[in-house]
Amino acid sequence: QVQLVESGGGLVQAGESLRLSCTTSGQTSGIYAMGWYRQSPGKSREMVALISNVGSTIYADSVEDRFTISRDSAWSIVYLQMNSLKPEDTAVYYCNAETQRMGRFWGQGTQVTVSS
Repeated sequence: QVQLVESGGGLVQAGESLRLSCTTSGQTSGIYAMGWYRQSPGKSREMVALISNVGSTIYADSVEDRFTISRDSAWSIVYLQMNSLKPEDTAVYYCNAETQRMGRFWGQGTQVTVSS
């Protein structure tokens, strides 16, 4: 199994930055991709950013110019650097890990609130 713990969320003003962290433990050798997702009230959970085991990344159009996902080589930690935050970025942000044999795992989520 893989355990994921997010941290770094909080309340910020529009235009400020936050860095979210996802710390992993357990059977991390089977991870081939990790990502960040977010969900706000009344909306479906959406993909924000993904990173693969070969370093390729995918971003949602709404964040591509502002957010950056990164990781260490052992999948021990994954970051989401969020710059120029907007009120519409307000959501619960979840860390996700995809594995070859064990399926998907999710963290508990961390709240990001961006005020005008």
